[in-house]
Amino acid sequence: MDFLTATLSVDDIWWMETFIDDWFFVIALSLFVIEIIRYAFKRQVTKNLLGDSITNFVTLGLFILLVGLVAIAYVGIFFFVFDNYKIVELPTTLWTILCCIVLADLAYYWEHRFLHKNGFAWASHTVHHSSPHFNISVAYRHGPLDWLFPLFFYLPLAALGFHPFIILLAEVIVQVYQTLLHTETVKKLPRPIEAIFNTPSHHRVHHARNTRYLDKNYAGIFIIWDRLFGTFAREDEKVKYGVYPQINSINPIKVFFSGYIKLAQQIYKAPTWSHKLKLLHKPPIWAWQQSQANYHKTNQ
Repeated sequence: MDFLTATLSVDDIWWMETFIDDWFFVIALSLFVIEIIRYAFKRQVTKNLLGDSITNFVTLGLFILLVGLVAIAYVGIFFFVFDNYKIVELPTTLWTILCCIVLADLAYYWEHRFLHKNGFAWASHTVHHSSPHFNISVAYRHGPLDWLFPLFFYLPLAALGFHPFIILLAEVIVQVYQTLLHTETVKKLPRPIEAIFNTPSHHRVHHARNTRYLDKNYAGIFIIWDRLFGTFAREDEKVKYGVYPQINSINPIKVFFSGYIKLAQQIYKAPTWSHKLKLLHKPPIWAWQQSQANYHKTNQ
């Protein structure tokens, strides 16, 4: 067990992160090809499916472009907190990395829950949920500000004393795990795994627009967070994917900015300044309830 306590260099951490980033994307593309072949055998390949998949990868490209513009500042903030406000400086070992992954996963749960409960954040995250399909390519479907919100939830890890490169590595591992969950090929796994870990079945529930599944299963790696905080739902009925109302477009530019375009339209039409501000911080279900209430008033 000595290898778990052996000190690692920054170069070691950087190598692990680069290796995961580079090779996993190749693996994900390979899995996507397998999924397309599976759809072909089932005669479910359509122009919309292929167009939607291409759109997913284009939004990934746009997202990477934005990340490239802010990457130095993003990493710099972690180093600033680590250098000036850390409670203790933790050693760089495999044990530290494992602990950081667990804490990063907990941070991801609360970040993910926030994205669904805040109107401004949801306007970016809704892009990820807007696909009516569910395959590996959907994991790469990003909104314009998806790079921003993780900062506020992972930053406390730097104050706890985790080296910024360890935090970024943990963040990558959580995201990589999430990518694998976007598939209909894998049904349900053995019960012990389903009880502890997030699985494709659990994540299909999260992407559903079925009423009983809304705002459920926010987990990254460990589904125990949802079980612990009361947001777990089991996949018991057929999942309908997407958001309401559906975007009904495979135009990547329209999809990428759809959330903020819709939010801007809602703010413009809002009757009062109080209503406009609430659209920025209230959950999307509140905006929908308000629109339904106004509809019934005007049609009485």
